[in-house]
Amino acid sequence: MRERKRLGDMLLEAGKIELAQLNRALETHRKTKRRLGEVLVAEGLITEAEIADTLAVQLSLERVDLEKTYVEQEVARSIPKEVALKYTAIPIYMRDDKLVVAMSDPLNMFAIDDICFITQKKIEPAVATREQIESAIEIYYSKQATDQAIEELKREFTYTVSAEQQKQEAELIDDVQAAPAVRLTNSIINQAIATNASDIHIEPFENYVAVRYRVDGVLFESNRIPQNLYSAVSTRIKIMAGMNIAEKRLPQDGRIELEAKGRAYDFRVSSLPTVFGEKIVIRVLDRTSFDFTRDKLGFTDSENEIIDKIIRMPYGIVLLTGPTGSGKTTTLYAMLSEVNTPDKNIVTIEDPVEYMLEGINQVQVNTKAGLTFAAGLRSILRQDPDIIMIGEIRDEETAQIAVRAAITGHLVLSTLHTNDAPGAITRLVDMGVEPYLAADAMVAVIAQRLVRKLCTSCRTTYTADEKERGCGQNLGLIILLIQGFFDTQLDSWHPTIT
Repeated sequence: MRERKRLGDMLLEAGKIELAQLNRALETHRKTKRRLGEVLVAEGLITEAEIADTLAVQLSLERVDLEKTYVEQEVARSIPKEVALKYTAIPIYMRDDKLVVAMSDPLNMFAIDDICFITQKKIEPAVATREQIESAIEIYYSKQATDQAIEELKREFTYTVSAEQQKQEAELIDDVQAAPAVRLTNSIINQAIATNASDIHIEPFENYVAVRYRVDGVLFESNRIPQNLYSAVSTRIKIMAGMNIAEKRLPQDGRIELEAKGRAYDFRVSSLPTVFGEKIVIRVLDRTSFDFTRDKLGFTDSENEIIDKIIRMPYGIVLLTGPTGSGKTTTLYAMLSEVNTPDKNIVTIEDPVEYMLEGINQVQVNTKAGLTFAAGLRSILRQDPDIIMIGEIRDEETAQIAVRAAITGHLVLSTLHTNDAPGAITRLVDMGVEPYLAADAMVAVIAQRLVRKLCTSCRTTYTADEKERGCGQNLGLIILLIQGFFDTQLDSWHPTIT
């Protein structure tokens, strides 16, 4: 019965398209040999999600959202990547001795037969969008590509460290440009992109080198590289980042700019000498677009009401505090996007510029050229700004200029490394800002944390004990609206907490 049903007929029955639209799409389908679904999506007549929803209802199949579905890596890789890409299908889990396979085209009986033959299991098709399946293939097969590159490097790379290492440096550069080392390095980077990792940690130990990724704030180990192959990988990364490959005794910083799948990525590379070699950490930044809003970041209605008042202030300083990686800069970008109107001159100074915001003048710190936060901030004040965003207040000079800019008619947004909101006040005073100036300039301090969300597929009921319930009261977002004053002792400031 499924073989006789056609996609166009099902979409007509569901009322998703009209007959005239279907006929035009069929004509294009015959001329271009593209799939009918692709033609309908390309012409804007329907979305991939609508096609998937229709197929699931009409064929009585399960509709899966792969972004919210837990997939076991071994199950996903039970068919070769080439087959998964050919049929836009990926196995997701076992159920009642059947292999459930997410497919964009569950009517493709050739695909079902091939997957059944390869896996020797009964197949139960489910429906997902092509985009989600292709993304899942990249994620679940990326580790396999890294493993293959490691094996190739084992076979082809024979470099060993010796007393004549510096004499062989030229030969080493030639070796690391060879395909296995390049493919392994590219695979490590591509896996980070596919898994939406924020950082890559490459850590040498006595017998192996661990490759770990930070995803949603948590590190997990993905691969292990044999210790004797690490010199090729580290050298390749340092060449890409413009670092000195001969220097292995001192920490270094570098930068890699790459494009992947039409998106611009910025990789900030840091090397640190350890007992067993150089530990390399790479921060991954997708600079192409920024689509976060306060709602997506998890702000509640009551918190949004307070922030609405804050960003409408004509002048003053707003500080975001919290641990590294808690999303302070992301929150600042969300605020800037809201106040970014043609009648406002908004200038930022950042290190690094994490996202490109259209209509906002963004300045990249360059300490080697003398463009520090303080120097850049002085120049920005001569550019007639309405709103200034400072990536981070790190030193006394930047703090002094920021505070004085806030009391002279500018709205200043910045981050500060403290663990909580009240700590920002002490930190500013420690930096040399006079308490009366801080009192006059301060509009708000926002302290935030990165809180992990439960997986909707595998979460279970759990009752917290007394101790855990007590800790939970300290989590979340704390916003202090400062409506008081300081004296020189800092003991008599009177904040109002809203």
